[in-house]
Amino acid sequence: QVQLVESGGGLVQAGGSLRLSCAASGRTFSSYAMGWFRQAPGKEREFVTAINWSGIRTNYADPVKGRFTISRDNAKNTVYLQMNNLKPEDTAVYYCAATSRYYSYLPTEKDEYSDWGQGTQVTVSS
Repeated sequence: QVQLVESGGGLVQAGGSLRLSCAASGRTFSSYAMGWFRQAPGKEREFVTAINWSGIRTNYADPVKGRFTISRDNAKNTVYLQMNNLKPEDTAVYYCAATSRYYSYLPTEKDEYSDWGQGTQVTVSS
């Protein structure tokens, strides 16, 4: 099990940028695949992006492709989400998630992740 703490959320104007961080506790962080999800008011929590244990493989939901970048620093037990050209529809609580379970693909479903952070609010004004 790993504990996750997100930071970096805030209020930004459309077209702006934010960088979210997710700090993980635990000595086995480097073996976890990591993901970011988001949940807007009244909507289901949705997949945003994921990265494998080494950082070599990533995938992104279509709405964020070309604007968001996920990365990780295993020496710092941290995963990042760089968000550029933000849009009002990106407004949501963003959650970091982790899984130590092996998948031959990068998981995109909530149930495929075992550990979650508390979330950080991102608000994009028009």
